[in-house]
Amino acid sequence: MDDSALADIANGLYALPFDEFMAARTAAAKAAADSGPGLPAAVRALPKPSVAAWAINMLAVHHPDILVQLADLGGRMRAAQSSLDAVGLRELGRERRTLLAAAVDAAHSVTKEQGRGISATIAADVERTLRALTADAGAAAAVQSGRLLQALSADGVDTVDLEGAVAVPEAVPAHRSVPPPLAGVGASGKKPRTTAEGTARRPADKPRLQAVRQTPRPASPSALEKAQTADAEAKADADAAVQEAQERTAQLEEAETEFSRLTAQTRDLRALLKSSEEQLDEARKLRETAAAEAKQAARTADKARRSATLAHERVLRLGNTRN
Repeated sequence: MDDSALADIANGLYALPFDEFMAARTAAAKAAADSGPGLPAAVRALPKPSVAAWAINMLAVHHPDILVQLADLGGRMRAAQSSLDAVGLRELGRERRTLLAAAVDAAHSVTKEQGRGISATIAADVERTLRALTADAGAAAAVQSGRLLQALSADGVDTVDLEGAVAVPEAVPAHRSVPPPLAGVGASGKKPRTTAEGTARRPADKPRLQAVRQTPRPASPSALEKAQTADAEAKADADAAVQEAQERTAQLEEAETEFSRLTAQTRDLRALLKSSEEQLDEARKLRETAAAEAKQAARTADKARRSATLAHERVLRLGNTRN
């Protein structure tokens, strides 16, 4: 079976919204029936990714530049670690913190656009995986493949465990600066047209994840060198955390000032409202009294007009009688 054909189908499946994966996989397996028994079975065996892995796959599909930046940063960090460049590691640590925050924000946005947001717990898994990307070239290749199945983690010493972490691992390049074009299937089971670049790729041109593991590694650093590197990274993280805390403290002070201003304004407005309500109540009473007096005066005036009319009529009658 051609790994590239399976990888092309997987690319399309893992680029879909989370809830569409199962139906699309079934459709893709049926569509691959003419390719022989091997490919349909391999398609049916493709695992559904975890939510965290799916969120990272969405970054690989819709925001591959973010992963490229993180992979480039990881290469520079590993170079700084090899040369025990403490100053460089501190600067790179701050840069990584900024990029990771932007990447997690992008993951929140793109998953909402794809119909399923992520929780704080899932976001933490996403950030941990992206940290692993910066720590290990194999992890970077797995993440950038867009076919990640589960979240990754790195301890800063050993290589990232990629066992069962990516679909079709045989087709994952060991190193890559940009992700390959997507090709695959949707829920309808129809395979979209591949791009010229995707057609040009051949299995012989694809290094394996295994090649990353088989690449000769430099001699292991001594315990002191490891401790110095860890110390430099810890200082970089501490500096970044201090800066973050200072920024948050400044924001808190601004928020407290604004809260105090609005509290005072609310208190003044409530006092004004109370005074206005008291004046309104007094005006209401005056209006009711005036209305009652006006009504009484109208009745009195009406009675007086009737009395005057009767008196005038009496005068007329008496005058006529005398004549």
